Amino acid sequence: MTEAGSIEGKGEGECGGDDEGPALRWVDVPVPLPAPGGSERFAVGALELLLCNTDGAPRIIRDECPHVQTSLRGGLIRGTILECPLHGGQLDLRDGSPVRMPIRRAVCVYAVRSAGTGWQVGLPAD
Repeated sequence: MTEAGSIEGKGEGECGGDDEGPALRWVDVPVPLPAPGGSERFAVGALELLLCNTDGAPRIIRDECPHVQTSLRGGLIRGTILECPLHGGQLDLRDGSPVRMPIRRAVCVYAVRSAGTGWQVGLPAD
């Protein structure tokens, strides 16, 4: 059990963020990379994802704030830190880890790779 105010672990691994393993299925991202500091929501089946541009590098996370399960779209991105547009909690887009309360749990982070003129997201194969 986590104490109030403490911060739990990272979001990779169980969500598909580890691009080293063979258990990923690569899916085309149906939206272009937004301008630096921007984000764009898209879905793969029932999974809502958020493509973020961190100074030219694409990052993909589950589009759900781990604090109140609301969309993170439109949140301010500074470097690799995304601020939730609802309560101002922050997380690191590189690994999903919480940076500032009220976010205490990590968000799921997914592997991204270039594919021709677009991008692909690595999702768990199962």
